[in-house]
Amino acid sequence: MRAARAALPVRFHPAVEEWFAATFPAPTLAQEKGWPPIQAGRHTLVFAPTGSGKTLAAFLAAIDRLMFSAVPETSERCRVLYVSPLRALAVDVERNLRAPIAGIARVAERRGEPFHVPVIGLRTGDTPADERARMVRHPPDVLITTPESLFLVLTSQARSMLPPLATVIVDEIHAMVASKRGAHLALSLERLAEVARTPPQRIGLSATQRPLEEVARYLGGGEAGARGWRGRPVEIVDAGARKALELAVEVPVEDMARPGAPPAAPDDGIVEGNAAAPAATRDSIWPAIHPRLLELIRAHRSTLVFVNSRRLAERLAGALNELAGEELVRAHHGSLSREQRVEVEDALKAGRLPAIVATSSLELGIDMGAIDLVIQIEAPPSVASGLQRIGRGGHQAGAVSRGVIFPKYRGDLLATAAITRAMHLGLVEETRIPLNPLDVLSQQVVAICAAGEQTVDGLFALVRRAAPFARLPRAQLEGVLDMLSGRYPSDEFAELRPRLVWDRLRGTVRAREGAARLAVTNAGTIPDRGLYGVFLAEGDGDRRRAGGDGDGPSGGRRPGGRRDAGRRAFRWCRDQARRRRPGTRHRGRDPGSCPRS
Repeated sequence: MRAARAALPVRFHPAVEEWFAATFPAPTLAQEKGWPPIQAGRHTLVFAPTGSGKTLAAFLAAIDRLMFSAVPETSERCRVLYVSPLRALAVDVERNLRAPIAGIARVAERRGEPFHVPVIGLRTGDTPADERARMVRHPPDVLITTPESLFLVLTSQARSMLPPLATVIVDEIHAMVASKRGAHLALSLERLAEVARTPPQRIGLSATQRPLEEVARYLGGGEAGARGWRGRPVEIVDAGARKALELAVEVPVEDMARPGAPPAAPDDGIVEGNAAAPAATRDSIWPAIHPRLLELIRAHRSTLVFVNSRRLAERLAGALNELAGEELVRAHHGSLSREQRVEVEDALKAGRLPAIVATSSLELGIDMGAIDLVIQIEAPPSVASGLQRIGRGGHQAGAVSRGVIFPKYRGDLLATAAITRAMHLGLVEETRIPLNPLDVLSQQVVAICAAGEQTVDGLFALVRRAAPFARLPRAQLEGVLDMLSGRYPSDEFAELRPRLVWDRLRGTVRAREGAARLAVTNAGTIPDRGLYGVFLAEGDGDRRRAGGDGDGPSGGRRPGGRRDAGRRAFRWCRDQARRRRPGTRHRGRDPGSCPRS
């Protein structure tokens, strides 16, 4: 036992150390370098490749404290907050946390030592209303949520469970930093620091991000003083050992300028292959890609195929199944309902499904079990995205990630060559924090004022603590307050209702009636495209939801039209009982249109 304890860089409770020694041969580099600052309570950014144990590095110190320290009163239970950019990842982490907690509990019980089993709560858009209400009355020890749900918690009465918070873990932080969604989360973190009795420790987990100093500045936030804005100290744990990759670029045709052209005739004059195929078929590269994909899928136990659009995911899954004569592949993307996504994920993990065709919905750190091969159709959107996607294979510490990339045309081949070289060298694109997104600021200001009257000075100080708003001029904040309080630049905006009351004499701002309801019904940043829920005309409750459609009601969806989602075909109909919802009727396997990317 002493040898096992000496192998850890810090001391945990004996039961935790015994469980770790029995479960893992040794700490990973991310754990070895990350535990000292995390256990010391310092803000920490852990940078390590996919499958390096970052999540356990962030959580183990918190689990140690939760299980073996005095149990507080019910209202003081919520001490750890985990924020995930994806609902599916939040569910995955909630499930995976139960294994170490159960293992440590068994060891402690065998040793005869008292312990407390932490309660884990999951708060996302899929959480039922009664469960949310119960969570407020009986807060969990660990709250797992998303940026949008955190915003809702802070803007509602549910924020009453946040004052005892001690630790905030932001996972896959690289997916947030460079977007308005990240700016939205940065303001929520500063609001959280105001609600908590003491500013909580912040832990960020990143797999593909450069420069790390910029990410650390985003994670920690800062304070604006007479000498300018100064970021809070954040310890950077760089465990970014280059991920072992086995990458191949395959072009299944001899001439990409003429993908369907027959090969040169041999000396005997006999032409082999698809020379007799129709001209329309020979002009496409897909008839050459499909058989090779099917060959790779059948040669491996589990395969993950990434594409860059939802429409292609559906069409490729359908084409592969048609070629195979059986259902070997399922599509996975954001337009599917949660139940369908979970069904597909579980089928792959259990070995019932050999392959999945996915979009970025599986790009982040969701545990997909042992993936033997990752296939990318077309060059990935970025070097970071390519590393994330290929890293889904061999998703364990020290494992080799094997991937095959199929370019679709000559220009794509050039992009693939450049990105593949950068992936081998680890040359990830530099990230820049968006500067002063005023639409995000407007939304958060309304939400902050909905919680109670604010001084303009206090509001300005709070907003500027977030890194995206570190250089926000006072005049810009006052311009936003002018707009929100009804001082519009022309009569054209006269019909817009003011959301705030700005008392310029007292220097205070308060919300008007209905502002709080408006804030909680419009959580999150403005999306790049609308995603409308699609519901079955028959059925009740959650079983009615078939998924989502990126085109919306005005995107050419007329009664009688067809749509594919998750290898199921639907026919659009008019739902008289629910006029605001697009309805569908299940039509078996009839071919239909696919969701747009």
